Amino acid sequence: MTLNLIRSKNDHRTLSSTKRISMKHLIALGLLICILIGNLSAAENKNAPAKKSQTKPASETTTHPNIVIFLADDQGWGDLSYNGNTNLHTPHIDSLAKQGVRFNRFYVGAVCAPTRAAFLTGRYHARTGTTGVSTGQERFNSDEYTIAQAFKAAGYATGAFGKWHNGTQYPNHPNAKGFDEYYGFTSGHWGHYFSPMLDHNGTFVKGNGYITDDLTDKAMAFIEQQVQNDKPFLAYLPYCTPHSPMQVPDQYWDRFKDKQLTLHNREPEREQPDHLRAALAMCENVDWNVGRVLEKLNSLGITDDTIVIYFSDNGPNGVRWNGDMKGKKGSLDEGGVRSPFLIRWPGHLPAGHQVNQIAGAIDLLPTLTDLAGIPRPEPKPLDGVSLKPLMMNSAADWPGRMIFSSLRQRVSVRTDQYRLSHKGQLYDMHADPGQRKDLAKQNPEIAAKLNQAVDDWKQSVWPHGYPKISRPFLIGYGGARSTQLPVRDAISHGKIKRSSRHPNCSYFYNWANTQDSITWNVDVDEAGVYEAILYYTCPQVDIGSTVELSFKSSQLQGQISQAHDPPLEGQAQDRAKRSESFVKDFKPMILGKITLSKGTGLLTLRALKIPGTQVMDFRLLILNRIE
Repeated sequence: MTLNLIRSKNDHRTLSSTKRISMKHLIALGLLICILIGNLSAAENKNAPAKKSQTKPASETTTHPNIVIFLADDQGWGDLSYNGNTNLHTPHIDSLAKQGVRFNRFYVGAVCAPTRAAFLTGRYHARTGTTGVSTGQERFNSDEYTIAQAFKAAGYATGAFGKWHNGTQYPNHPNAKGFDEYYGFTSGHWGHYFSPMLDHNGTFVKGNGYITDDLTDKAMAFIEQQVQNDKPFLAYLPYCTPHSPMQVPDQYWDRFKDKQLTLHNREPEREQPDHLRAALAMCENVDWNVGRVLEKLNSLGITDDTIVIYFSDNGPNGVRWNGDMKGKKGSLDEGGVRSPFLIRWPGHLPAGHQVNQIAGAIDLLPTLTDLAGIPRPEPKPLDGVSLKPLMMNSAADWPGRMIFSSLRQRVSVRTDQYRLSHKGQLYDMHADPGQRKDLAKQNPEIAAKLNQAVDDWKQSVWPHGYPKISRPFLIGYGGARSTQLPVRDAISHGKIKRSSRHPNCSYFYNWANTQDSITWNVDVDEAGVYEAILYYTCPQVDIGSTVELSFKSSQLQGQISQAHDPPLEGQAQDRAKRSESFVKDFKPMILGKITLSKGTGLLTLRALKIPGTQVMDFRLLILNRIE
């Protein structure tokens, strides 16, 4: 700072004449300087901007915040201690409720894939082409635009670590839908949770340890790398637990295997103790991993620069305490579609704030792009809205809305006060949150209004009726070098059997006749020469079968020449009886090269010669384009 000392016209003395200045004058001059500095400092403080409050509007951020999104699998609203469940302890997830904003009426799909489609696109899953959870029904249409694509276009590094469940082949693979980095599995469930085969950017690798811990390790490494690169990131962690198989490390299971539970479902006689205890143990493992990520953000110094979200994809996957709500996974009642939802952004969103207005997974794309201040291209209109006003407690005129929940052709609708079930039953959710008293006859006007809303919604999402056409699986789409065709997406003919009635993560066996075959309905988008790789098992006594892969006029033949007969895996780690398939360590075998012409048709795998009692057990076909 420069000080200008003003002297009178009659004063011809200079400061450089130090010999002529007495000690008295020096003291006086020092006092004068101190007074001037003090006055100037006071003036600067007076004119300085006021100190910012602890919670500032999200719009005031000068840089794009990082985004971390946790999505639990089959965890109910009641599977967290912050919602009153004393059967378990989830302190890290609970901390998000204390430090962030909590939505008390947040709605998702009744099953896994629909919720993911709604979250990723900001649109009702029924509008995107997602109709189920397996055999291709889990895919959204190729022209849907995702939240990852929006953030990637804005300069973010994007990574997904976990269960994708919206398609395996391009253009539905996560790498094709905006995620630079992917590690996990694309199917609806996985048959083994300890060091399983996983997909890393389209290539299969062996996992490292318990799957939820492994996914978290990879996500934290991704986050740390982006901090080193000084680049904002979106990290999506769609965990696969507490979805079955009910596998969890000993340290978590030991807490629950003999525990006396204090809270029970409204129908306690339907509870399955081992399944219930395993689910709670898995939820505590999820909480521990959430805590690891939160600590990583803190150690990297980016907690205040990062939005963290936590929610689940549907109601609980078993009968257990869920706040007296009706229904569980697969149900369109409150217990099947109401999810926990927490969002934290320190210094920007008010800590401890609770929102009671209804909201849903369709709202997350518009909300996060709004909070982050990035452009939001919308090739298709969104169904969701930005929840920012509700989070900031600035929505005094927030309009009433309806949120629709559907599973195939069944539809339920929720308003802030009422739920109309897919059977036309009307419930006052304020007075009767357990849905015990049907008010449709007592309130015919309200019931009629909501029934009409359901009819209008169906016409909006299915203008040509409910879709029943089977879409082919795409090969080589957009120049993709590799296409995975698992047994999940295939149809068996003859006496070939599937290892489970649940197609996800299944395999084919009992292949013993040359009249039997396996087919995929495919559309070759990119013609060319492809290398075919089979994943198989076969005992020594049965090697030697000749198999043929064909498409239109092209054929490829090869022989099963090496024995590979590993045992089934999973049973030793299961804490409760499973209904899904066990798995094996299937071995890849290069069958050879085949020329595929562009177009739609059946890709067929059949046996020409079977010298033993069977051809093989078969899990997966991979086609790698080489020319």
